[in-house]
Formats: sequence, structure tokens, C-alpha cells
Amino acid sequence: PLVVVGDCLRDVDVHGAVERLCPDAPAPVLAAGRRRERPGGAGLTALLAARSTGRPVRLVTLLGDDADEVRALLDGVDVVAVTTAGTTPRKTRMLADDRVLLRVDEGGLAPVALGHGSPALEAIDVAGVVLVSDYGRGLTADPAVRAALAAAAARVPVVWDPHPHGSPPVPGVTVVTPNLSEARGYVSGIPGHSREFRSHGFPHEPAALGETLREHWAVDAVAVTAGSSGAVLRGATG
Repeated sequence: PLVVVGDCLRDVDVHGAVERLCPDAPAPVLAAGRRRERPGGAGLTALLAARSTGRPVRLVTLLGDDADEVRALLDGVDVVAVTTAGTTPRKTRMLADDRVLLRVDEGGLAPVALGHGSPALEAIDVAGVVLVSDYGRGLTADPAVRAALAAAAARVPVVWDPHPHGSPPVPGVTVVTPNLSEARGYVSGIPGHSREFRSHGFPHEPAALGETLREHWAVDAVAVTAGSSGAVLRGATG
């Protein structure tokens, strides 16, 4: 199976119309209408993977008191969840004419340590390919998860989509995919690597950043994405 490892979120869009302001504050009044909820974070990654491949897809994630609601959003995905206290982080966007007026963040899950024999670790052990979709919520910082991912990287392809608040990739990963802003931030945090790459432009800057991160993380390749400019894949051979 293709195994997605990461933090699941809940994304909610509330669409409506604004025709007046609050009488007691300079704030728009949204007459809420249509409400749409979908999985976010690693949950969305797993759902898209399940819809685009004939390979079975499993999601290794943390779920809380709202586990049944989250599972209902993940049709076609085999969810291997570690249960903990709290609720899945939810991001609710209030929109008028498809423009975001406000986002409300709520919920959160208590940290949990995975032990030997955990079904989540076993799912990583039997994966044919692993995609780490890190959203900085702590799962990839768990020592047991990191050990399982390092072992997987020694035998199957492992792709790691990092997050500024997440954990660094484990050594041996096939490819890490930071965006340009993230790559700059990671390199600036490496002692002795305060060199400024921005003046070099595209594709020289992302290539230089990618090479620095590839060596620092001890991974096979780094793909630095740069929005409309494209992306630069930097491996050991150039």
C-alpha cells in the first residue's frame, strides 16, 4: 500500500453574502448559507491519492473525540489512527463572493507516544511507498515514528513534504519537497550557512538551497518548488 503519514485537519468553508455592517462595530455581517467540509492536511493528501491510484492507500494519523466524523470524510482511505484526547484541528473560513473574510482555528490533539507493536508503526513497516505530509502537529517528532520512517527509507521510496513547524526529514528519504520560502528558512537555521541566495534568481537560488539541504538532511534529493516559476530538483548528480 501507499502509506501517508501526517497530521489530519478539518477544513470548513462557510459561504454567504455581506450586505451590511454590524451596528456596534466596523465589521461585515455574513449571512451564512452553504457550508462545505472536507479533510485537510494529510487527510486531503490521502484522499487525493486514493482517487488517483489503484493502489490501496492508508493514512497513519492522530485522531481524537471526533474520529468518526473525520473517517466519514475519508472515503476510500484505510485510516490507521492513534487515538488521543481532544479534537482534530479545524480551520473554518468565512467567505463572501469567494473571498475569505475571516478564518477561525479551533481544536487540537494531545500529544501521544507510540509504543512497540502499534498498528500505526506496523502500517509503515509494510508500506510499498511512504508519503510524509507534515503539518507541524507533532506526529513526525515521535521517536518511534521517526525510527519506522528511517527503516522504510532504507527499502522503499519515501517522499517528505515538510512544514516550518514540523520535524526535519529522516536520513535516506528519496525526495523532500519544500517550497522556496520554506527552503530559505531551513537554510538560514543551519549554523554556518547564512549565505544569501536570493540575488542569484531562478533557478540558481533554489538549486543552491536544495543542494545545501540535501547535504544537511542526508537525503537523496530535494525538490524546491517556486510557484509560477516552476521547481528545481537537486540530487547527488546535479
